[in-house]
Amino acid sequence: MRKICASLVSVLLLSACGQAWNDPYPASDAGRNILYTAFTDRPKHLDPAQSYTEDEATFTAQIYEPPLQYHYLKRPYELIPATVEQVPVPRYYDTAGRELPHDAPVERIAESVYELKLKPGIRFQPHPAFALDGQGKPAYLGNEIAAGRQAIRDFPLVGTRDLTADDYIYQIKRLAHPRLHSPIFGMMADKIVGLKELGENLQKAAQAQPAAAWLDLDAHGLSGVEKVDTLTWRIRIKGKYPQFTYWLAMPFFAPVPREVDRFYAQPGMAEKNLTLDWWPVGTGPYLLSENDPNRRMVLSRNPNFHGQTYPCDGEPGDREAGLLADCGKALPFIDQAVFTREKEAIPYWNKFLQGYYDASGISSDSFDQAVRVNVGGDVALTDEMRDKGIRLLTSVKTSTFYMGFNMLDPVIGGLGERATKLRQAISIAIDQEEFISIFQNGRGIAAQSPLPPGIFGYEAGEAGINRVVYDWVDGKARRKPVEVARQLVAEAGYPNGRDAKTGEPLVVNLDTTGGGMGEKSRLDWLTRQFAKIDIQLVIRSTDFNRFQDKLRKGNVQLYYLGWNADYPDPENFFFLLNGDEARVGKGGENSSNYANPEFDRLFAQMKNMDNTPERLAIVRQMNRLLQHDAPWVFGLHPKSYTLGHRWLKNRKPNDVGNNILKYQRIDPAERGAARRTWNQPVLWPLVAGFVVLALAVVPAVLGYRRRERRAALR
Repeated sequence: MRKICASLVSVLLLSACGQAWNDPYPASDAGRNILYTAFTDRPKHLDPAQSYTEDEATFTAQIYEPPLQYHYLKRPYELIPATVEQVPVPRYYDTAGRELPHDAPVERIAESVYELKLKPGIRFQPHPAFALDGQGKPAYLGNEIAAGRQAIRDFPLVGTRDLTADDYIYQIKRLAHPRLHSPIFGMMADKIVGLKELGENLQKAAQAQPAAAWLDLDAHGLSGVEKVDTLTWRIRIKGKYPQFTYWLAMPFFAPVPREVDRFYAQPGMAEKNLTLDWWPVGTGPYLLSENDPNRRMVLSRNPNFHGQTYPCDGEPGDREAGLLADCGKALPFIDQAVFTREKEAIPYWNKFLQGYYDASGISSDSFDQAVRVNVGGDVALTDEMRDKGIRLLTSVKTSTFYMGFNMLDPVIGGLGERATKLRQAISIAIDQEEFISIFQNGRGIAAQSPLPPGIFGYEAGEAGINRVVYDWVDGKARRKPVEVARQLVAEAGYPNGRDAKTGEPLVVNLDTTGGGMGEKSRLDWLTRQFAKIDIQLVIRSTDFNRFQDKLRKGNVQLYYLGWNADYPDPENFFFLLNGDEARVGKGGENSSNYANPEFDRLFAQMKNMDNTPERLAIVRQMNRLLQHDAPWVFGLHPKSYTLGHRWLKNRKPNDVGNNILKYQRIDPAERGAARRTWNQPVLWPLVAGFVVLALAVVPAVLGYRRRERRAALR
């Protein structure tokens, strides 16, 4: 009995101090400067020549350093130096090699030359590829190096060296590597002088070698990239392409050392996932110290990081939000970031509420528990969230989702008045605000054009509304009445939804890949939107590959697609409607096959301009053309809702720059106290169990002792 009581006392004492009983992390990590978060989709590529998705950028952007980066706080987004001394200003040359003034006409510019100069003293993270033996030779080169080794930690010797211009040049060459299949090679081959020819040469060289043999890129020249000195290199671009500076902020242009490429290319390495795709090597603030993409990935502080400081300026409201409190302090703040894979939304959410994840998105299942939307559409945290000190961060993503019309279709395509009015009517009838309210939990804004907020040329308020679809009433955009849409359908030759000549009902087809929870209810809703103007909508579901094939061949009438900004420039959205980018015949990204000569003329003029009032005026003209021609039903720009605990500092939504981990800060003491408070064990069932056990055991023990005493007396 005394043992039972002692056990109960021990349990009670343990609950009063130390970690919470349900803490999923090691006791040794308590109080450490570690950020805990989760990921849902495993990254497929960590090689900067191949990686192109958001879930991959979560890791690559913290490890690699391209020449440029985005200012963490300023909006609209602004490019600033990362590893170079300044943002390069291109020099322009004509066909004879003569330098031209900065304001030279585009048609005279044959080449643009970008010169980049590195800051001195930047070093790579420790890695066995840089390790040297006693004779100063690479320690890990040879046909049997991979034998007996399963992970990068099995190479105990590590080294480092300074970052040089050669490392950036080597990576540009890797974009043309035939075995890497870089997603931007085709486009960059049309921009960087000599890259296309390099790709052809590398293809021949690869075919002449065994499949697994290392292809030494230093043996192949690239005419359009020149090394000036150890820290300086030049890139020659065909014509004028001002958007190239944005590409210089992407991991595609991050440095890859020749030694690392050679190290991973050795026999037996790839079979053990000893590749750049699995173990990246960079100069950034963090290195990948643990990679188990089905369970957990860990970023740890790079001991060789050259150092940067927290920004001292931002946009209005940043100071009041506490985002400038760490002005001038050394980066990064966090020592380690632990990413745990969560395949289900509910466990992710519950762990966030318990304080075991420092930030979280909001799934549909937890939306009502997290936020409430008032009558005016304003969003606020629920009392439960506020009581926990949780903060809500919102931003409109630099993305656009739309329903496209195939402009080659004989019914809804073409620039004639009849088809144009039909498309305009459909644009009015599909109530995007209702869709956002029902299916997005209010997380989005109705699009007025292809351009989302944060992109030059986007205009809020009356100046930016689509006047074909909206009226401006009492200081707000109000969708035109459905009667206006019905009148447009009648003017298009389909009164009451029937062809005025044949009497046949108007039927249109939407091709979709389908699938996913809630898909049926969304399509039912869409069918009702068309029914409001007496148009019959037929849904044709298919798999993704078949859907893409239909788009390539133009065998669709209506379709749904979206686009996320590669870089914050209107050219990156308007090109989706440029005639030269038509999907049919040209294989471009213009899936609507929209071709308006006036729009194409304005696009060619606008795309190479700097952000000036003149460029804004052209963007406005382009938007007005698109709103009238209606090749898309402009859908929505999604809103990002993120929750952060009070101990997570300096967090600001950033939809273009991904290297955001270094700016964030954790207060481990405040987090530890909250975890203990929020995860107090419920002890009364345990106490009750002990009491029941005692009540059951005590009579048995007393009876046993009485029998023993009687036996002793006899």
